[in-house]
Amino acid sequence: MKTKEKERIMCKAVLCLFLKKNKVLLAKKTKKIGKGKWNGYGGEIEPGENQKQACVREVGEETGGMTVRESDLIKVADAYFHNTTEDDGTFICHVAVFACYNWKGNPSSTSEMIDPTWFKYSKLPLNNMLPADAHWLPTVLLGSKIVVKAKYGPHQEHLIGNMEIMYVDSLPEE
Repeated sequence: MKTKEKERIMCKAVLCLFLKKNKVLLAKKTKKIGKGKWNGYGGEIEPGENQKQACVREVGEETGGMTVRESDLIKVADAYFHNTTEDDGTFICHVAVFACYNWKGNPSSTSEMIDPTWFKYSKLPLNNMLPADAHWLPTVLLGSKIVVKAKYGPHQEHLIGNMEIMYVDSLPEE
């Protein structure tokens, strides 16, 4: 009888949420998981980068005109997305989520993110975001720091079971 392997963190990524006056900047993804869905800016951490360095790089690549400094980034969440593959395998993607209230420049569409739009916290496009976002994003936008654990089916199209959201006073930075 085959035993299931222990889940491993196969993906380490970052997500940057630009915030101003009860609004958050989101854009539609054009590639990979979440294609066609509204999301913040971010992506995988490259070898040799820490979380903030990756966030600064991803913002530069994806916003088409915005820059941030590491000191502008405030860590607001650690999200652990347990993913099930089509062949019933599993892996974890750990996403470090940062809020940013200070930046230079304005967003424009890029090859990875299109239609940058400021959404009021009360009018988030939750029906066109990844399924877990509806549960954790409003909590972060209201100022809480959290650790999130969610289990996804193949292609992150639906959640499996209940999500865990734990409120914390602080989050570790790598």
